Amino acid sequence: MTCQVCGLKLPDPREVGLKLVQTARLMVGVPDYDTYVAHRAANHPDDPVMTREEFFRNSQERRYGGGSTGGVFRCC
Repeated sequence: MTCQVCGLKLPDPREVGLKLVQTARLMVGVPDYDTYVAHRAANHPDDPVMTREEFFRNSQERRYGGGSTGGVFRCC
């Protein structure tokens, strides 16, 4: 897409929307599964990748406690 006034190439609106959603999720502390999968594929190709459910559960435990922290709240 190109600006009709100055000819500047504009970003794809769908890509902008995806980035806005990703930013909003990160702002409220919801990690992005697709980013995790891409990172694992690029940096750790031989290691297993968690399922979406495992990733969500792991993220919740890391943020709110539980699992290995024994249910104790932990903010960081």
